[in-house]
Amino acid sequence: MKFSILLTYVFLLFSTILFTSCQERAEKQIQVSEYPIYRKSDLGLTFQPEAMILKVWSPVAKSMRLNLYKSDLGVTQPIEVIDMGKVENGVWQAKLTNDKTGLYYTFQAEHRDGWSDEVPDPYAKAVGRNGKRGQLINPSEANPENWSSDAKPDFSGMKPNDFLVYEVHVRDFSISENSGMENKGKFLAFTERGTKNSKGFSTGVDHLKEMGVTHVHLLPSFDFHTIDETRLDEPQYNWGYDPQNYNVPEGSYSTNPADGAIRIKEFKAMVQSLHEEGIGVVMDVVYNHTSRTDGLSFEELVPGYYYRHWNDSTLGNASGCGNETASEQPMMRKFIIESLKYWANEYHVDGFRFDLMAIHDMETMKEIEKELRITNPNVLLYGEGWTAGDSPLPIEQRALKSHTYQMPGIAAFSDEIRDGLKGHWSSHESKGYVSGNFDLNESVKFGIVGGIEHPQIDYAAVNNTDTAWAAEPHQCMVYVSCHDNHTLYDKLKIANPDASEKEIREMHLLSNFVVLTSQGVPFLHAGVEYLRTKDGVENSYQSPDSINQMDWDEKSLNLYHVEQHQALIKLRKEHPSFRLGSAHEVRGRVVFLDSPAGVLAYRIESPKEDEWKRVVVVINATNALVDWNVPAGDWDLVYPENNVSVNFLKGKLSPRQGYIFAERR
Repeated sequence: MKFSILLTYVFLLFSTILFTSCQERAEKQIQVSEYPIYRKSDLGLTFQPEAMILKVWSPVAKSMRLNLYKSDLGVTQPIEVIDMGKVENGVWQAKLTNDKTGLYYTFQAEHRDGWSDEVPDPYAKAVGRNGKRGQLINPSEANPENWSSDAKPDFSGMKPNDFLVYEVHVRDFSISENSGMENKGKFLAFTERGTKNSKGFSTGVDHLKEMGVTHVHLLPSFDFHTIDETRLDEPQYNWGYDPQNYNVPEGSYSTNPADGAIRIKEFKAMVQSLHEEGIGVVMDVVYNHTSRTDGLSFEELVPGYYYRHWNDSTLGNASGCGNETASEQPMMRKFIIESLKYWANEYHVDGFRFDLMAIHDMETMKEIEKELRITNPNVLLYGEGWTAGDSPLPIEQRALKSHTYQMPGIAAFSDEIRDGLKGHWSSHESKGYVSGNFDLNESVKFGIVGGIEHPQIDYAAVNNTDTAWAAEPHQCMVYVSCHDNHTLYDKLKIANPDASEKEIREMHLLSNFVVLTSQGVPFLHAGVEYLRTKDGVENSYQSPDSINQMDWDEKSLNLYHVEQHQALIKLRKEHPSFRLGSAHEVRGRVVFLDSPAGVLAYRIESPKEDEWKRVVVVINATNALVDWNVPAGDWDLVYPENNVSVNFLKGKLSPRQGYIFAERR
């Protein structure tokens, strides 16, 4: 009898706890959906002639306080604590006199369970070391000399596939002993001129200018979590895909991470320097997740709002990093858009690459494109059209590459041509088209036309998709390698263990020959022009400098390879045939020709603005001389300009070689 009563009691207790938990979750979801939306654009720190205003959104807080410090780290007791007042739509405000400029600050929100951890606000524009405290600094007063006259490169009238993107990590760019740069691993390395490697060949920005790239894509350069900025005298490395403060330059790339003004000034100096050479700046942005949840401003100030959750309240993890942000929430969408506009306007950034873009909802991406194009019609926007796992966000709302049709003005990476050329990224030994797997023929053609619908492509035979997904060719980022996975050289070495060094080099060059003659937006991994290697390390996100650094002496050793990339870039920029303006034009002008197995050939009927009348591009991926005749016409062999062309005079295509023939008007 007693046991029966006890069992009944336990059952009722469990039921009560379960009901209470479910009720709390339901109430929380209702509350989140009903949080007030603050529509003004003055969250964070703003300046008036006589005062500074700090505003933070936290509709669930019972009270909010602002803590002021003289130092960025160390001292635990603030010099002043200010109780903030609630103004409107969940916003709290504090007004400070200008004599407090330079001090550091944190917010604390009082919730049902007590006071939150101290954090900067999400909109913080300056922080001290390790991003623990914000700093009261006006970014517009932290400018390099002549910043007001900084001019974005003149890209007027250009399409995204007129651009050529070069992806580089800030530290990799200059850290090697042979870089010739003084500010090793810093933003300021991009301001140096006349730098040379140990053999006297140009490095740094001079090299970028020689290459002819239009944009430099910087791996994450906002404030990220991993690097301990109190120990910069010790070797530390990370790619930076662990965001902490989205609106602040990364401290380890500055000469003094404790001073927020120096971070700002040096980042701007880098942008200014690249602009002086006619090179645009693309930021790699990671709004899809944060380095963690607890201890960061999003969760401490508004628990449960900024992140996606499954029905059982566990965090969504489409990022593979433990959490994913909820771009569809009005205040998260507002934050992302205002953050991007801040980088574009305050720092003159020219474009953005979205990490795991498909974690974001399409409506947010379309709103981003609309807002950014108001101030910069030539802003370059692209991203990874996939996730790293499942998401609570319904598939039909995700910014997937298959939904690119619905996001005009935004491009996605083509993993079809990437894996088609070199072999599948996750199967290290798999061969690609350039190393003899001719079953990937259609995947290469897919990338050549820029991912659009084309009558001569069998989409059932294309890898990673079964349909065209780009409405226009400039919505397709065409590439064969990037910071992720093996470098192109390492992948080809692993997949072709019996190939000679000469054969590997030919496959390598042929891969980017295809990329640079395709109709989409070409994208190059820094150092690919000189056969960059990471000694076979696939995922080097935290490997030492010895693995990740750009070894500038390799330029001297592989000068032929560098010169061939320069020549192909020059041909692309000079001839609109390789960057047609629309899908309609590509379908009408690009015709694939009958060719032997292992040979891809196509003809381009050149647009009137090209001095050429017609172009024929031929790709011989076989390991043998192949008989092939150019179509009837008065053709000049315009690439390559070396002894390889001798074979063609005998009616033969050289092994692993690309050709361009032109018929002049």
